[in-house]
Amino acid sequence: SARREAANAFGDDDLLLERFIERPRHIEIQVLADGHGNAVHLGERECSLQRRHQKVIEECPSPLLDGEMRERMGGAAIEVARACGYSNAGTVEFIVSDERGKGAAAGSGIAFFFLEMNTRLQVEHPVTEQVYGIDLVEWQLRVAAREPLGFEQDDLTPEGHAIEARVYAEDPARGFLPTGGTVLHLRDPAQYDGGVRIDSGIDVGTPVGSAYDPLLAKVIAHGRDRGEALRKLDGALAGYELLGVVTNIGFLRALLADADVRSGRLDTQLIDRKLEVLVSGRVPDDGYVAAALGHLLALEPDQHVPSTGPVDPFDIPGGWRVGEHAWTLLRLQAGGGQPVDVRVRGRASRAQVQVGDGARVATSASTSGDGVVATIEGRTFRYAFAERGGVAWVGHDGHTWAFREEDELAAARHHDTAAVGGELFAPMPGTVSVVNVAKGDRVSAGQTLLVVEAMKMEHPITAPVDGVVATLHVGPGQAVAMEAPLVVVEAERT
Repeated sequence: SARREAANAFGDDDLLLERFIERPRHIEIQVLADGHGNAVHLGERECSLQRRHQKVIEECPSPLLDGEMRERMGGAAIEVARACGYSNAGTVEFIVSDERGKGAAAGSGIAFFFLEMNTRLQVEHPVTEQVYGIDLVEWQLRVAAREPLGFEQDDLTPEGHAIEARVYAEDPARGFLPTGGTVLHLRDPAQYDGGVRIDSGIDVGTPVGSAYDPLLAKVIAHGRDRGEALRKLDGALAGYELLGVVTNIGFLRALLADADVRSGRLDTQLIDRKLEVLVSGRVPDDGYVAAALGHLLALEPDQHVPSTGPVDPFDIPGGWRVGEHAWTLLRLQAGGGQPVDVRVRGRASRAQVQVGDGARVATSASTSGDGVVATIEGRTFRYAFAERGGVAWVGHDGHTWAFREEDELAAARHHDTAAVGGELFAPMPGTVSVVNVAKGDRVSAGQTLLVVEAMKMEHPITAPVDGVVATLHVGPGQAVAMEAPLVVVEAERT
């Protein structure tokens, strides 16, 4: 039947059969060849941890391969390079099947299949450099200058283990949509411990938009063995502070902590299978507490300005009242979620904070450089903190949260159960590619109003309720920032 369908559709009943691999691994071989007939391989890189078919974590060597298989795959890669007269650094990529222990027939086990050759340097090349001690960029230039390779295959000896994590401007809780903004605070973890390398192109003040790939930095850890490299990488990510742009750092730490990842049981579908466990959109209560304390500290009188007279107690943000201090209500919204009531009483140096219906906790806070040192129920933590444009950014242990304070009118609308429409915002920086409505149009819940496109992805913006388009902020072809207002839908009144 397959032959008949092919013949009817194309006039040719030839079939190409490919082996189905249930849980493939993506393993690539680094090659280096000059214009004098010399070619070597520098081992492999395990690139199986991917999302949307893009690599997230890479390591050298692969936890799967032994020395014999490494030489087999390396030899095959060199043959590919020689066959086309290749001269440069390049990567030969393979799909690898591991059938060991699955009742496979005798003689089967690990098998590899050619995927493609990338005739360039890969993003993940630093892990090879760390393990083999070869500067691949330098040798690209030397080969281009017609120099012969200064070493042979037997001269290349791997030492230790290296793992790289890609820091992306993306939101794992929103399906890895690209994000954007301006870098407000950056603390580089390169000094966390020996063996940590950072390749980065950003600094405080760097704008992050949709014109380029969302990759912000690469964190590479090198250790004596895989376990040590994993520990160093996790520690470096925990110390990486980047505020002003939502990133995937918290997701990377969750991925590194996964039992299958730690044991080396990897495949290209692992992230998809475990996404709900790896991605959590919930903000811990401590994050709300830190945001509230940062808000209090911003209201405190400037200690560096000399006092010119008595201080009015009503100028101090302590909620002073005769008899008992008053509570201040903050309605904080994080990550597009529902607003959370956070109540604060007292000064930052000695305050009580209540998140939602939770217990009241005793806290104190002070500023420390670019952060806030907060003591919550006797435990002291340091939080990175920055504010801009009505958004308070809080970072801790590699996690970053952006809090917006909802005003009283917005809160009133939120509690009005009939008014469940409202303003819709751009979920990512990009370009408005399609606008299907005009001001005054009646729309139905779920109807696509417009489309925002970025990084080859289209994201439809749909009506949350039946209603009327009250305001249209954008037009076709217009570039928009993340969280930019797009359209307002007023719900029908019943």
